[in-house]
Amino acid sequence: MSEVADGADADGLTVGEVSARLGVTVRALHHWDDIGLARPSLRTSAGYRLYTAGDVERLHRIVIYRELGLGLDKIQAVLEGSGTDVPAALRAQQSQVAERIDRLRQLSVGLERMIDAHERGLLLTAEQQAEIFGPEWNPEWPAQARERYGDTTQWKQYAERSASRSPEEWQAVVDTVAELDRAMADAMDAGVEPGSPEANRLVERHREVFSSSYFPLTRQMQVCLGRMYESDPAFAAHYDGVRAGLASWLRRSIDAGARAHGVDPDTATWE
Repeated sequence: MSEVADGADADGLTVGEVSARLGVTVRALHHWDDIGLARPSLRTSAGYRLYTAGDVERLHRIVIYRELGLGLDKIQAVLEGSGTDVPAALRAQQSQVAERIDRLRQLSVGLERMIDAHERGLLLTAEQQAEIFGPEWNPEWPAQARERYGDTTQWKQYAERSASRSPEEWQAVVDTVAELDRAMADAMDAGVEPGSPEANRLVERHREVFSSSYFPLTRQMQVCLGRMYESDPAFAAHYDGVRAGLASWLRRSIDAGARAHGVDPDTATWE
């Protein structure tokens, strides 16, 4: 490395000037100097680095290769020509870039679905909803639920599950819920009383099915749902459509099951 007088630095650029010209931090330039990747050819008598036109050209190539994703060791090998097949190295990097682009595209699609799920709740067309949920389903319900519950933790949990759920997976959810509804109706027909071991098992099964299908459901929250099943006309029509009186039986069974676990249904709140 040559030394020039402090006043004779017209042929060299300082670290700050190179940093501004190439958009590289001064810290990076110092590091590249320390590891021998890009050392300035000149220094002033005071010890300040000065980069010649040739130095800047090398730095420019380093910046390009770094933006392409090559590591500093690979860049040094390319620049030094130490047995490195430059086209092969660049093709390998091109392949990695293509893979990253593909992953980013997939991530973009996933993010778009997540955004839609948070805004719409259900990522199914009206036709798919009718086919999966049946003729009684109202396609306006998801929008109504979003308006009512959109700021809750439970809506966010539901939306995140909905974003990754296919129509086939939704059909599996519907089939599981329908099977549970039939089991509860059969138990009611058989005279199973709320609070009995069998009724309590069905209440636990209801909580597990709901939690896996929509969002985690505590026993207090389940009590609140039970009240809604009985009082809300749409829910009551659904359960009583499965079997007359099922909405009331389910609500009473949920209350009894909650008491068995130390939860007072009269004071239960949505958590």
